[in-house]
Amino acid sequence: MTDSFDMLVFWAVVMARFFLPLVIPRYPLPGVVAALILDGVDQTIFQLFTSLPLEGYQSYDKALDIYYLTITYLSTMRNWTNSYAFRVGRFLFYYRLVGVVAFELTQVRALLLVFPNTFEYFFIFYEAVRLKWDPASLTRRQVIVVTALIWIVIKLPQEYWIHVAQLDTTDLIRAYPPAALVLAAWAAILVMISLHMIRSFPPAKEGLAIAAESIPADTSLKEHRARQESFFNSALKEKIVFVSLLGTIFANMLPGVRATSLQIAIATAFIIIVNTALSQWLARRGTHWKSIIREFIFMAFANLLTVLFYIFLLRSYEGAINLTNTLFFILLLTLNVTLYDRYRQVYRERHLV
Repeated sequence: MTDSFDMLVFWAVVMARFFLPLVIPRYPLPGVVAALILDGVDQTIFQLFTSLPLEGYQSYDKALDIYYLTITYLSTMRNWTNSYAFRVGRFLFYYRLVGVVAFELTQVRALLLVFPNTFEYFFIFYEAVRLKWDPASLTRRQVIVVTALIWIVIKLPQEYWIHVAQLDTTDLIRAYPPAALVLAAWAAILVMISLHMIRSFPPAKEGLAIAAESIPADTSLKEHRARQESFFNSALKEKIVFVSLLGTIFANMLPGVRATSLQIAIATAFIIIVNTALSQWLARRGTHWKSIIREFIFMAFANLLTVLFYIFLLRSYEGAINLTNTLFFILLLTLNVTLYDRYRQVYRERHLV
């Protein structure tokens, strides 16, 4: 029988992994670093303080990784003032999602090397710059050079090491101590490149810009533009792609899902269309969500009803979805879409698109 302390530790870690990424939009660099560290030590915590079997946690661990990465991407809509860096970050994020989908469908680990998670470190670079400088001053050349360095020098070796060779760094250093010197030299080279790049930056600001700027309180223009938007706009198309990719990833990661990837993609697209229609109908009636929590609760309830209806229809086609996994999926999906809708308006107002 599972010890109550074990379950307390388990749920404390899971809840931390769910709520900690929500700090990222307001405190980008501390939030992303904290989420990255927690992702790296969660299973060590379980091994040290519990006797729980971790096999069942692996699927949820991977799903929470994607969830954390998604919140990180959505925060770029809210905060990033350099439109070119934002477009590069968006490409890197979707490129990684496509790679994860391809891996989940084929189980070919080399695909994770072809589609590395460059976005994560690119985000950290941008937010590190924002601490002391205005990132809007980053040139296209600087953005491209940094992206190439992260991709080639950092992520390709890391992805190969973790996903293809499946080696453990600690075990390697214990077996071959000189490997630590190689890693230290590699880190020193990266530091020198960073220092060289900093010399070309404009004068630094006073203090550290740890917190992102607050969202403007005046939403009248946003409400007007939301009411005037056409239904099949670029936001709806991106949300369909965005959520379809997430749905396919979660469906292949979580246990007990027998629906096909095509069925999941169709279901998520249908949910987004219903979600968008409801949101625009409310906007045209003058409804504006002052609290993101209220909007999330309302949309989660609406999405849950939609999915339950879909599950009822799915049974006619010999598909099935575990109710627990469905609730987990709806929670993540609704949160991501709610943040997308809100932060996209901020991005549009900032860049007048």
